[in-house]
Amino acid sequence: MTRETLSLYDTTLRDGAQTHGVDFSLEDKLLIAEQLDKLGLDYVEAGYPGANPIDTELFSKDRKLGAKVTAFGMTKRPGRSISNDPGFQALLAAEADAICLVGKTWDFHVDVALGITLEENLAGIKESVEAVVASGREALLDCEHFFDGYKANPGYALECAKTAYDAGARWIVLCDTNGGTLPEEVEAIVTDVVARIPGDHVGIHVHNDTDNGVANSLAAVRAGARQIQGTLNGVGERCGNANLTSIIPTLLLKSGYADRFETNISPEKLSTLTHASRVLDEMLNQAPDRHAPYVGEAAFAHKGGIHVSAVKKDPRTYEHVPPDSVGNVRKLLVSNQGGRSNILAQLESIGLTVSKDDPRVGRLVDLVKEREAVGYAYEAAEASFELLARRMLETVPQFFDVDSFRVMVERRHNALGELVTVSEATVKARIDGNSVMSVGEGNGPINALDNALRKDLGPYQSYIDDLKLVDYKVRILTGGTDAVTRVLVESRDGEGRRWFTVGVSPNIVDASFEALLDSINYKLIRDGAPAPS
Repeated sequence: MTRETLSLYDTTLRDGAQTHGVDFSLEDKLLIAEQLDKLGLDYVEAGYPGANPIDTELFSKDRKLGAKVTAFGMTKRPGRSISNDPGFQALLAAEADAICLVGKTWDFHVDVALGITLEENLAGIKESVEAVVASGREALLDCEHFFDGYKANPGYALECAKTAYDAGARWIVLCDTNGGTLPEEVEAIVTDVVARIPGDHVGIHVHNDTDNGVANSLAAVRAGARQIQGTLNGVGERCGNANLTSIIPTLLLKSGYADRFETNISPEKLSTLTHASRVLDEMLNQAPDRHAPYVGEAAFAHKGGIHVSAVKKDPRTYEHVPPDSVGNVRKLLVSNQGGRSNILAQLESIGLTVSKDDPRVGRLVDLVKEREAVGYAYEAAEASFELLARRMLETVPQFFDVDSFRVMVERRHNALGELVTVSEATVKARIDGNSVMSVGEGNGPINALDNALRKDLGPYQSYIDDLKLVDYKVRILTGGTDAVTRVLVESRDGEGRRWFTVGVSPNIVDASFEALLDSINYKLIRDGAPAPS
């Protein structure tokens, strides 16, 4: 059976830049473009030349990607010729393989936003597409608000799309700009469009305001559209865009689509998907969504004892696709909801082979449940669990001992007369029989304590120079000012590896210090630091 080709178009660098709090630098855009290219996207919409200095610089030279680098812009301004429209001329001057124009297709917008006649809008679409084609670049038309326009005035919305197609546009992209259309509506409307415009010239671009971005994109494909536009991790304005990180593996791994369609993404490229997702999160300085489909840390995480036991026998019992197909990994969580199966699976994953009949396994299960009863959460802090398990099952080096620590917080006026709060911490430790005292300052007591603890660990200092505390979460477990507090610390090293540790105490500083100690000890063990002589 001959499979049809689906084109994948990424607009992370333009639509994603409209996400609240996102501001890409030129270097950010170039790095993300490289990741998208490695993944195998057919088109990378890199930005809006002429709209800002970064995008103008981005399109100032050929970036030589395998994907078609696409410039985005408006159809020509009403009342101006192509030659007298600076914005349009910036598009034509851009070093781009394709140009995607956005044009109004909802008569309400033509009347209110543009203030021109419906015929003038059609003429603008025609002239604009023809100008792009004449420049030798591939032309696309994003039919803005197409679905709302179709529901209000189907004849005019279709006429806009057909005008662009007749003018030479390679792709007529139907946009659910407000994100309010539902899958059954998308499927019916796209079916009508492809009866008039060949489906291999029709694309879909939807927003996620009803959480149907992925469903709507797939509905459009079922109805005949052959290009999907979206963003990595679903970033975008308001509730985001259709999430290509979910759409791509669905197209490749689900038989209903994989048997009918082919894309430029090979199984090898698909296995880099999780990495590409995490690179974008890192660029945005945000923690990855643990529960994201396919690529999330919890996407293949199993907690219930019955589930874990079944997964150990055959992963297909509770996994719809293999984790490594998208570059992810299976996690068998340790918690008070699990039992020996969970513990044994987790021990195996960290390289500790223990007989299921070993009495230490039972003691470890009981210890985990006892500690979780007082507030520890090992399913969220696997590094702390590994330390706990290793200390019970084998000899773990005692790299250093902390004799005492002290934290001081002082509020005072500085030399400029400004009221400031200063934190200072002192840590006394013993390393291989030698006493060390370190002092650190920080923007808070925990930051000061972290700086002091890692200031001088003697022979182990080189192992922790690249260690960074990247996230810090506090949860109050009981009420009152004497409440028990759980602190979860996320750490990262120079190679981008992350791990979580946990501490619990009625004293938030003590809980934090426990988590910090676990983080350092975990890094020393994992990196093979030598035991004290």
